[in-house]
Amino acid sequence: MRRILTMNRESNLRALASDGVFDVLVIGGGATGLGAALDAASRGYRTALIEAKDFAHATSSRSTKLVHGGVRYLAQGNIPLVREALRERAILLRNAPALVREVPFIVPLYHYLDAPFYFTGLKIYDLLAGRYGLSPTKLLGASKTLEHLPGAQPKGLVGGVLYSDCQFDDARMAVALARTAADQGAVVLNYMPALRFLREGGKSSGLGKLSGVVARDEESGREVEVRARAIINATGIFVDEIRTEDSPAAKPMLRWSRGSHLVFPRALLPMQSAIMVPKTDDGRVLFAIPWHNHVIVGTTDVEAERAVHDPVPTSVEAEFILAQLNRYLDSPLTVEDATASFAGLRPLIRQDANSTAGLSREHSVTVAASGLVTVAGGKWTTYRRMAEDAVDKAVEMAGLPAAPCRTAGIVLAAEPDTAAMVSADSTLAAPLHPNLPYIYADVVAAARQEMARTAEDVLARRTRSLFLDLAASSDCAAPVAAVLARELGKDADWAGQQQAALLALCAPLRAVLRPKTA
Repeated sequence: MRRILTMNRESNLRALASDGVFDVLVIGGGATGLGAALDAASRGYRTALIEAKDFAHATSSRSTKLVHGGVRYLAQGNIPLVREALRERAILLRNAPALVREVPFIVPLYHYLDAPFYFTGLKIYDLLAGRYGLSPTKLLGASKTLEHLPGAQPKGLVGGVLYSDCQFDDARMAVALARTAADQGAVVLNYMPALRFLREGGKSSGLGKLSGVVARDEESGREVEVRARAIINATGIFVDEIRTEDSPAAKPMLRWSRGSHLVFPRALLPMQSAIMVPKTDDGRVLFAIPWHNHVIVGTTDVEAERAVHDPVPTSVEAEFILAQLNRYLDSPLTVEDATASFAGLRPLIRQDANSTAGLSREHSVTVAASGLVTVAGGKWTTYRRMAEDAVDKAVEMAGLPAAPCRTAGIVLAAEPDTAAMVSADSTLAAPLHPNLPYIYADVVAAARQEMARTAEDVLARRTRSLFLDLAASSDCAAPVAAVLARELGKDADWAGQQQAALLALCAPLRAVLRPKTA
């Protein structure tokens, strides 16, 4: 009988150390890694996942919050990628209804000749979706467009194209994947970096088939040998680091592109629909999307020199975002109006392209001579298909008994219910901050049910406070750290360190916004 594990870190640590040889070990706890752990466990393979920091710490919590086929990829003529993404969009909408929802988007039109071009293109988008389609694309007049976008620039507006796509909460989706993988029997651990590989016969680095890894529990400092028949490298922007650890001669697979965003209060952009700016000065598209009573505006495409966990938007990027958006607004916004900023790095497969904007979001699965399976590239919308491809290759490489992928039919774990916590302790009903949509029960739930280990985990990824209001998050850092310390059995010094770390993380992000939150 399959043993049901939980999101309890201590019990999963014991299981990692005592469960013998796993069929599949996944390194990396972002979208694709968590998807691979769920996929492998649900097929019946003994599965473990280790993540160096927190789940979705890097790219997977810093997206534009879209589940979409990609209208830009349609314009580039990449029909197979669009079709695949539209199918995966439908699966996500079905399997995570609490986290994914349909959203109307408007392309504002200021030239009559633009109407047939964008309407036809988005109708093709509908057709490619086929039976996985959402609400059909429509052509709107100027007055109807302004009903959807009351803050739009009315001067010269001739209408708009209305189409549908989906949005989601990326970090909450990652936590749902981790909880569902645990429900399926996977051992899932954060703050557990892989230090070095183990090889058959004890051979040195670069020689012999991999047989496992040595990992370290960051909280205790204890090292653990984890044996596995197949190892999947799903570390996102860091896949080349793992590949080099396996073989120093491995050639780089990735280039990195930074995508930055600004976040504004919904009151400043009281939109009924999202805005899609079809062409920016750098040839991309730009979105302004209602999200958690705020509006996210982005993104950029700036080549990054190296992979880092916590990239920061530049002031140049912030001004670029505003310059593109303000052309479509009746009352222009300034960077001082923003309450938050964030950036993420895209892992793009190296190709013959002059800039990262020209690189595809398709994914790649490779197998090294050592047996290391690496999955790279892609995007959130296609995480499930990427995971399936990686697990298929791992099964083939390790000679495991074949079993079909089941994840297209697995409903993800529901959001935690905090009602019982509030009933037991009414003080947990208090809001974290007047400007944030969370209560202290959310902190307790994050620690007890979702493996949150730091104040940053709580404020950045279990709640989305850091992505909504940096000043409010800074203000509540101390009480949040105190509640978390109580839940984790830590002392006041630990809580103080958590507060200091959170403020240090916020400082460069707030600096981008200048006076009002500096």
